[in-house]
Amino acid sequence: MATTVSDRPGYGQLLRTPGAWTFLLPGFAARQPFAMLTIGIVLLVQHTTGSYGSAGAVAAVSGVSMALFAPQSGKLADRFGQRAVLLPGVLLHAVSVSALTVLALADAPLWALFAAAVPTGASIPQVGPMVRARWAAMLGATPDRPASPLMSTAAAFESVTDEFTFVLGPVIATALCTGVHPAAGLVTEAALTLVGGLLFAAQRATQPAPRPAATAAEPHASALSVPGVRVLVVAFLGIGAVFGGMQVSLTAFSEEVGHPGVNGVLYGIFAAGNMLAGIACGAIAWKSGPRRRLIVGYVALTLTASGLWAVHSVPLLAGLGLLVGLCIAPALISGYTLVDSLVPATARTEAFTWLTGAVALGQAAAVTAAGQLADAHGASTGFLVPLAGTALALVTLLALRSRLAPPSAGRTVARGIGHREPVTVD
Repeated sequence: MATTVSDRPGYGQLLRTPGAWTFLLPGFAARQPFAMLTIGIVLLVQHTTGSYGSAGAVAAVSGVSMALFAPQSGKLADRFGQRAVLLPGVLLHAVSVSALTVLALADAPLWALFAAAVPTGASIPQVGPMVRARWAAMLGATPDRPASPLMSTAAAFESVTDEFTFVLGPVIATALCTGVHPAAGLVTEAALTLVGGLLFAAQRATQPAPRPAATAAEPHASALSVPGVRVLVVAFLGIGAVFGGMQVSLTAFSEEVGHPGVNGVLYGIFAAGNMLAGIACGAIAWKSGPRRRLIVGYVALTLTASGLWAVHSVPLLAGLGLLVGLCIAPALISGYTLVDSLVPATARTEAFTWLTGAVALGQAAAVTAAGQLADAHGASTGFLVPLAGTALALVTLLALRSRLAPPSAGRTVARGIGHREPVTVD
C-alpha cells in the first residue's frame, strides 16, 4: 500500500538538507545546455543557411556526439570525481559553442559546422546525473546509517527539475534567437554552462568520493549490460524524437503561416504541459508500479502525437501540443524511477547518462528527419517524426516489458515524491 500523505517527506524537508542549495542552484544553471543547445543551433543555422535540413543535420551531429560521450563522462566522474571532469568539460564546451557560432555567422561551409558540432555535443556537462549522485551520497545508505526516507523525494525532485529544464531552456533560447539575435541563444547557453559549471564544480563538500577502478567491479560493470536499461534507452529515444520533431516542426509551421513569433508561444504551451504533468506525477502517491505507468503514459503519448501532422491552425496545434506535453512527463519520470530498482548503485550515474544520451540521440535524429521533411514537403510532414519515434518505441516497450521487472521482487524502492512502495512487476 502507498503511504498516507502525512507520512511522506516533502520538498520542503528535502530542500532543508544541509548543503543542498550549494549544488542545486549552480547545477540548475549548468544543466540548461541540454535543453537550449538543439533549438539554439537549429534557429541560428537555419537563419544563416535558409535550410531546416542543414540546421537539423548540424544539431543532429551535436546530439549524436553527446549520446556517444555522455556515458563515458559518467564513468570518468565515478572514477576520478566530478570536479576533475567538469572543469575541463565546461571550458571546452564554451570554446566549442563559440567556434560554432562564429562559423555559422561567417557562412562557413556545412562541413565546418559539422566539425564544430562534434566537440560542442561531446562536452555538454552531465550535471543532471551528477546532481542525482550527490543526493545519493548525502541521503543513501552507508555502513554507518540506513538510507534516508528522503531518497525517494530526491529522485522525484530531480525528475521534476529535468522537466522544468525542458520547459525553460527551449523557451529562453527561442525568445533570445527570435527577439534579440539569432546567435543569442547559443551565446547564453555557453555562458550558463561556464558559470554554472564552474560554480557547481567548486562545491567540493557535497561531491561523492571518487571510486577507484580497483574497487569498481560489480556483477553489472556497465549499466547498459542490464536488459531493462536497454529497453529504457529505446523508450527515451522515442521521447527525444518528440522533443526534436516538435522543435523543428513548430519553427517551420510558424514560418509557414507567416507568424514566426508564435513559435515561442507554441513551444511554451507544449513545454508547460510537460512541466505541469511532471509536478502532478511527483505529487501523487501512486498505487501502480512504474512499469505500468511507463507503458500507459507511452500509449497516451503515441496517440496524442499521431494527430499533430493533421492540424493546420495555431489554436488547434497549441491545444494538441499541450496534450502531447502532458503525456511526456509520466513516461520520463517512470523511466527514471525504474533505474533505482534495475541498476546497482555503483552504476546509476552511468545509467542516467545513457538515458540522457538516448534523449539527445533521438532528438538529433528527429531534428534531421523533421528538417528534411519540412524543407521538402512542408511543416506538417515534420510532425510525422514524433509519431514514428514514439510508435516504434511503444512496440519495443510492449514486446520487452518483462525486462523492466526488478531483479528482486521483495525490494523496496522509490516511486514518487516522498513515499516508498513495494516493487511490483506491473
